[in-house]
Amino acid sequence: MSTPAVLAIDQGTTGSTALVVAHDGRILGRAYSEFQQHYPRPGWVEHDAVELWEVTARVAREAMASTPEARAARLASLGITNQRETLVVWDRETLEPVHRAIVWQDRRTTGICRELKDAGHEGQFRERTGLVLDPYFTGTKLTWLLRQAPELRARAEEGALAAGTVDAWLVARLTRGRNHVTDATNASRTLLYDIHRGDWSDDLLGHLEVPRALLPDVKPSRGEFGIASGEFLGSDLPILGVAGDQQAALYGQGCWGPGLAKNTYGTGAFLLLHTGTEPVLSKEGLLTTVACDEQGRPSYALEGAVFIAGAAIQWLRDELGLLASSADSEAMAAGLPENEGVYFVPAFVGMGAPHWEPEARGMVVGLTRGTGRAHLARAALEAMAYQTADVLEAMERDSGIGLTELRVDGGAAANDWLMRFQAGLLGVPVRRPAVVETTAFGAAGLAGLGAGVWASPDDFLQAREHPTIFEPEMSGDTREALHVGWRRAVSTALHWTRWQATPPGD
Repeated sequence: MSTPAVLAIDQGTTGSTALVVAHDGRILGRAYSEFQQHYPRPGWVEHDAVELWEVTARVAREAMASTPEARAARLASLGITNQRETLVVWDRETLEPVHRAIVWQDRRTTGICRELKDAGHEGQFRERTGLVLDPYFTGTKLTWLLRQAPELRARAEEGALAAGTVDAWLVARLTRGRNHVTDATNASRTLLYDIHRGDWSDDLLGHLEVPRALLPDVKPSRGEFGIASGEFLGSDLPILGVAGDQQAALYGQGCWGPGLAKNTYGTGAFLLLHTGTEPVLSKEGLLTTVACDEQGRPSYALEGAVFIAGAAIQWLRDELGLLASSADSEAMAAGLPENEGVYFVPAFVGMGAPHWEPEARGMVVGLTRGTGRAHLARAALEAMAYQTADVLEAMERDSGIGLTELRVDGGAAANDWLMRFQAGLLGVPVRRPAVVETTAFGAAGLAGLGAGVWASPDDFLQAREHPTIFEPEMSGDTREALHVGWRRAVSTALHWTRWQATPPGD
């Protein structure tokens, strides 16, 4: 008999992945492809939305055809997870984009964010959306586009155009324009969505000059999003699960209730702590965002973004030539009995949560004549763990919820030395799944539950292979001494950034 399975699409910032996930958790098929990044001006980042769609549809077909088991699988549904905050605007009838997709990394709307702050709107945005006024989010990108191309505004107000995050764009293409929908996790990243009422906010739409007619309907992450046409996938397939990438990873890790947290170690690091059915507005520089409960219904999480995590190791490898490969960092770190007072604050693009200092820059402190490349590699790995600890401490202060375990995924989570150090620094176990592609697994879980591939959320989790648990082995005195050194290093970096030189003659 053919194996019940789910097709999961993970549409990321640099490429698209597709997995065929069996009901017993096995990956029956996989495909991946990158697509081109466009940088039309300094600080601007764009994608060709048509290329993004074509690459995603292609890897979905390739995953389904990649192995005999994948070809024989009985696909029950499709799940989608996506890069968040990226904006696409398209013609509802022709499905042609009116502009390149403006990517979440894009900084062109800094001036619009400043306008809104100067007008006194920041508190209202913070209260209703749980977000800060920053170019990172989708809404100001839409404001910019409608201002730059006034002819689009009339078409938008008439309902001739559609706007959305990448999930909505993919659903529109897969359903041949029949469905203009998004899910609550993606909607909560736009600066347009009231996370308390669960609807678009007319007041915020007004501040951002966005016609409501542009926007998609919002559904729970586990829901009916339309039928993906067999024209693209070989046979019609219901789309039954959609979530933004970090919330999908949170779901894929089984973090469905208060106190459960995950960290994704990639180029940067994204930490989410599930806080339950009530939103917790942060006083510690964190974001409040919509997440999923075990049934895929809206719930809430606190989120902290670390801008530079694995990218620091890449910098040591590519720019300084200290590593032949990123994997070499593990043996180099393990070869030292201690860090010997060397700390690396990797603030290459400013500092994110909980400091939010955009002007900060990187710094290495504690150098001696005996410092070598192994010390720098170890300091870069330690910096990932220290930054994670800083954000999690802020989350605990905001929520009043004590962490009992950290669940991890992402490329750097494969580094055993880093995971042991992280467990010791936090004083709680670190749990790493056998397969770290939890973003796609989360989308598969949401879609598979809706199709009956898994009878229950627990059934879905039990299908995963056994995780590796890293128990904390560091003494309390060592933990505190290391934290003190890190805090001194961060304070030094912040002081260097904020210090104002005395003009000559004063």
